[in-house]
Amino acid sequence: MDRQIRPIYEALDTGSNKSAILACNKVLKKQPNNNLVKSLKALALVRSQKVEEALLLCDEVLAAKPVDDPTLTAMMHVLRGLGRHMDMVTMYEDAYKQQPGNEELGTQTFFANVRIGNWKAAQQIATKMHKQFQDDHYLYWSVMSALLQAHDPTTPEALRTVLLKLAHRLLSSSATPSFYNADRFHLHVTVLRELGLYDEAYEMVESETGKIVCSGNLACDELRREIWKLKGLAKEAGERAEKRIVEAKDRNWLEFLAVLDGTFADLTSDPSDVEAAKAAVAERIPKTREFFGKVVEEDGVKDRSGHLALLELEKRSRHHGLATDSTALNSLLESYFQSFGGKACCYEDLKPYIALEGDELAQWTAVLEKQTATFTSVPDLWRYINAQKLLRYNLPASALTPEAESQRAVQYLDAYLEGLKLGKDLPSYDLQPADDLAILSAQAFVNIWQQTKDESFLYNAAALLEYAIARSKMSYQIRLHLVRIYRLLGAPSLALEHYRSINVKQVQNDTLSHFVLSRASTFSLSSIGDLTYTTECLESSRIYLSNSEETAEFIVRAFGGEKYSQIPDFIVFEDRLDNSLQRDLVKMEHVRMRIAHEPINSELVDMELIELKFIFDRVHHDNRDFDILANYQPRGVATFNQQTEFLEKTPGLGWLWVFLKIYIKAFQLASDLDDTVEDKLLIGDRPKPSYDPETKIPLNERLATKKQEEIDELTPDEALFYEYASALSQWLAPYHDYARPPPSAVLAEAAKITEQKTGHTLRGVEIPPEAATNGHAKKDEEPPAVVEPPATISQYFDDMSKRLKELLEGKGLPHELLHVVTLTQEAFLLFVIETTRFKTPSVIKVNKFGALAQHIKEIRAKASGILSEISGALVSYAEREATAERRKEVLEACKPIIHESGLDHDFVLNVAKKITDARKQIADGVGKGMVRVTKTHA
Repeated sequence: MDRQIRPIYEALDTGSNKSAILACNKVLKKQPNNNLVKSLKALALVRSQKVEEALLLCDEVLAAKPVDDPTLTAMMHVLRGLGRHMDMVTMYEDAYKQQPGNEELGTQTFFANVRIGNWKAAQQIATKMHKQFQDDHYLYWSVMSALLQAHDPTTPEALRTVLLKLAHRLLSSSATPSFYNADRFHLHVTVLRELGLYDEAYEMVESETGKIVCSGNLACDELRREIWKLKGLAKEAGERAEKRIVEAKDRNWLEFLAVLDGTFADLTSDPSDVEAAKAAVAERIPKTREFFGKVVEEDGVKDRSGHLALLELEKRSRHHGLATDSTALNSLLESYFQSFGGKACCYEDLKPYIALEGDELAQWTAVLEKQTATFTSVPDLWRYINAQKLLRYNLPASALTPEAESQRAVQYLDAYLEGLKLGKDLPSYDLQPADDLAILSAQAFVNIWQQTKDESFLYNAAALLEYAIARSKMSYQIRLHLVRIYRLLGAPSLALEHYRSINVKQVQNDTLSHFVLSRASTFSLSSIGDLTYTTECLESSRIYLSNSEETAEFIVRAFGGEKYSQIPDFIVFEDRLDNSLQRDLVKMEHVRMRIAHEPINSELVDMELIELKFIFDRVHHDNRDFDILANYQPRGVATFNQQTEFLEKTPGLGWLWVFLKIYIKAFQLASDLDDTVEDKLLIGDRPKPSYDPETKIPLNERLATKKQEEIDELTPDEALFYEYASALSQWLAPYHDYARPPPSAVLAEAAKITEQKTGHTLRGVEIPPEAATNGHAKKDEEPPAVVEPPATISQYFDDMSKRLKELLEGKGLPHELLHVVTLTQEAFLLFVIETTRFKTPSVIKVNKFGALAQHIKEIRAKASGILSEISGALVSYAEREATAERRKEVLEACKPIIHESGLDHDFVLNVAKKITDARKQIADGVGKGMVRVTKTHA
């Protein structure tokens, strides 16, 4: 038998799924009931995307209730590939029931429940295994499962305390003390903390063995700090931290914070007598200052902790009105700058302490202005860069005129070009030390653009950053700045090129993809078959698939290796990625691109409807990283991130809800699926039900609800699109509801298709003999009367045409033009989706919808005409972009930054050509794509 099966495993290992299927068929001819071979064939079929055939084999093997390890392992991979995790749990539970003495089966049943987060069942299995096999680690599995069940949002409040008490009782009954293993110790203390038994937890962490465990394990030490804080021992923690700083020379910043928290403990613990507390704190502040002063003397410039602690002490003293020396903060700032001004971290270190006013600001500014743009070493250069950043932070509004900012931008650029000389011998993969001066210059230009709305300043920023990236190829910061600027300039191909050069990996696809995929459908050329942005959406979404496949395995491994302190973090990580806001914003953009490229048929409509409904029930986490984008703008103006926001609004949860409502409603009308049919045709498990009470409201009621906070996240053009979409769906809903075939007819059609594909009937579905398979059965009630379409529908296309003309005449930025154009095309496609049902003459005839068909025809003709006009205007605009005159305009605009050394006329001309070509490409592509869309759906 091994000789026959080995080729199957080898074929599966090498990805030769076709060979594996043939090898399985060969064995199954002789042994038709061999469950292992059936499960291996099912695995090969799943990997070949032949889901219907895999399902049949899968059900046959599950019905046989296998218990042998090879079959169970193969079936585990099959069920995971099909998303049938509940069936995996049932399979292992059945096997364990048949062989209750098999420890390995018990363990696998526990792990199957862990993978789907079924903590109640996991806890029961672990308890049973502990009683049966008397192994301590099963007891800790049970405790961990009880703790996780208590933290589960779906667990009732009353039950949580019961579960925690159960966990505590189990730990107390353990024959082996928890301190033999650091993670068991961590779990024990965590349970005590959750129950509020702080005294008992304190005794544990402060016992001799507890101290040893905490000193050798960071997670336990962190928990120890938390227990001290919860017991209100801030002063004692401060004293302990002082000892560690002096005796162990510990320079962990947490120890310095503990000293500071201890110093101000009387005031931060809601004192009854505020004055007495202030007096006690005022007495301790000089002692703490003296202590930190000694640390500074001892460390000198070897370590920054003492210096920063003195600054933090002064800041907190001022906050509580206990500062005694008005010059102290300036002296500390000056001292810090003298010691560490030549380090890259100086600006970020000092930023929390430099919001100064009046004389203090004047004195601080005078110190910084002494730094000149002459540097002979990298520390000198960094000292100058930090001085410029710190000066810029406090610039008043009166100093931010376009003229003054232009002067500064050129000053930063001159210093940057001078600073490049210090890095001329660096290898190509190193960052130039002067990079931040180029970023400062670019941000100054963007600030002028924000004030004047003159796009010539964006050209300057783009050209000088292109020069900088050519000399510092690995700088993600410069590339992110270019991504933002190119999107504003309507050059998406250049933005995408820089984003891809950053080479984002793994979870960065979730935190950073918003830079290039936010409202990406505006720049999509899917209508002419260019799937660049569509592919980027799919590429960035791979992390979510690997998260759902791999993170559960990490949790299983953590249980296996008894790494209990890591398990909650893995669970949070999995949940935040599974319910990521960015994941679903990208999904929404992908749907918007897909309808412009693919034929609009029942397969697309049904698949997207089911997926979007799942998304609509999720609780979302926003994992997007906006802080990664450096901000060197003065504190009185918007941040660089806010200044370069695409269309001045970043899509968030409200934006997603609006577009989900629009598309769910549209697909719902176009689809023949209802909830009963959907349940029967769904292959994998449904997602876990959300704990948000709003999801309990009926779907149609939620879709009809309009919330102002959601509309506030839309641009004015998107808000108009929302009104149009709502009017369209309200008008057509009664006709769809009347014409839609009954569920039995839909199921009969699905069964027929499945039988044609696989030769077997649809599993678990009984088709009544009277089901009218064409869906045109005679209806008892009369069809709804056809009413005139709301004026909003046809008026929308006129309004958008007018809006485009205004932008063209008023010289709007390219991304604003594209936003209007792509929304108009999307409105047409939405109309197509919602009227496809009424294109079939038999549907019109049977349901007596002749008048409705006429209205649809008129609106379609008008919309097609306006789209053709817009297309012509956009193609003409594209032609103007690619001319030599246009390039010359960009070149003229960049005169302030042109230097003889490197950043010369030819370099800037090349950048101008790249920008104008990219703009021509997108405008021309979108324009021609509109013609194609109107012809396809004429």
